[in-house]
Amino acid sequence: MTTAENNLESIPADQQGSFSSFLKTLASFTGDLSSLTCPSFLLAPISLLEYSSFWADQPALLSSISVHDNPEDRFYAAIKWFISSLNGSFSSRVPKGEWEKKPFNPILGEQFFCSWDDETQITCEQVSHHPPVSGFYIENKKSGVSVIGHDGQKTRFSGTQMMVDQVGYCLVKLTHHNESYLFTLPSLSVNGIWYAAPYVELYGTSYVQSSTGFHAAIEYSTKGWISGELHHFKATINSESLSGPTIIEGQWTAKSTLTKHKEKTEYFLDLTNLVKPEPIVKAVSEQGALESRKIWQKVSNALRAGDYMTASAEKSLIENQQRAARKERAETNQTWEPTYFKAAPGNHSYGDLREKILAKSDSKFVDTMGDGAWLYKDSAVQTA
Repeated sequence: MTTAENNLESIPADQQGSFSSFLKTLASFTGDLSSLTCPSFLLAPISLLEYSSFWADQPALLSSISVHDNPEDRFYAAIKWFISSLNGSFSSRVPKGEWEKKPFNPILGEQFFCSWDDETQITCEQVSHHPPVSGFYIENKKSGVSVIGHDGQKTRFSGTQMMVDQVGYCLVKLTHHNESYLFTLPSLSVNGIWYAAPYVELYGTSYVQSSTGFHAAIEYSTKGWISGELHHFKATINSESLSGPTIIEGQWTAKSTLTKHKEKTEYFLDLTNLVKPEPIVKAVSEQGALESRKIWQKVSNALRAGDYMTASAEKSLIENQQRAARKERAETNQTWEPTYFKAAPGNHSYGDLREKILAKSDSKFVDTMGDGAWLYKDSAVQTA
């Protein structure tokens, strides 16, 4: 008996009908993933908005980008941080022995704050509900490093896989060096849904462009029928200052190496040896009404207790309240605005870096950045 079959047999009796209905919906599903009703036993006790904090899964790698004394090494350090954030976002956050589960769809205006011992901190806010978009801002003032970005999803089904295009980007700024790095986001597939054992794999290509002229194309692949390995990536880095391409290759969940043009391959990153520092989050009792863990506390507690009926009821209550709030805004012609972010044209954030990516990328480039940006309001008062 396979692990997948074992997981099917572990579906709670009161959830088996919901799971069967869910599979029938998947068979013909098109459109926005956030509109999909998921059986409670497949829900994670966490909001999707909190996932934005995984960009700083290894805050020391983020803040250390600025310590290097030349643009080439700073670019490699930025790639190292990005790979660690992929691991945090799509692998290490899943508890060992458990499967991928669907997080809660954030409500409009939902907020999440956390910080780390090295003074890195993040502000997250759900800036749009239709389509769903999460804005985030990470900063370590001491090192002069910040990250601004947003992320949404466009979802479709292909065979037994859920294919997700991440819509958005992130921009790293180094104030001590007056440099910027624009990252596009990889696509991902969710496999194993039909066996109640979902897991995530990355595919396609993401791109990185720095204001210093360095460019990277990062290709993602996975194990095929005969060869290959899970979670594989290969980053090809070029710049006019390099005598030839630099290749960074390995697993975005484990080990990788760096090979400069005609030079010996060297160690790059080993995520298996890195301890994940715990983020510092206020106790729920001290959080504001719009903070993620406060909003979803009753649902999360019920899920952890295996009380799926209560989880579904509490989740429906929140969703119905949001529908009523949207209806009231529409009837009174109210315009909702985020607290910590403001909409702006994309080039107000990343300048000409997108055009440089387009000029250097081949036909594989899938433009999921969109035309807009969400800028952080420096004047906003954080509650974290």
